[in-house]
Amino acid sequence: MGINTERDIEANLQIGPTDEGMIRLFIEADGIEIPMDFDPEEAEDIAEEILAAAQAARAVAG
Repeated sequence: MGINTERDIEANLQIGPTDEGMIRLFIEADGIEIPMDFDPEEAEDIAEEILAAAQAARAVAG
């Protein structure tokens, strides 16, 4: 299994700040909850990676 392996799983993703100054990615699927906390700098790095991936995906699709 890898990044290009499709799966037929529905999941909900919530993103927001916590009351402790962290950024939480909260994933829920099939009764499983996965909270992932990042400090603001890590969250900015992740955001940059997402934007770079979106740009690369556009190049492949375009």
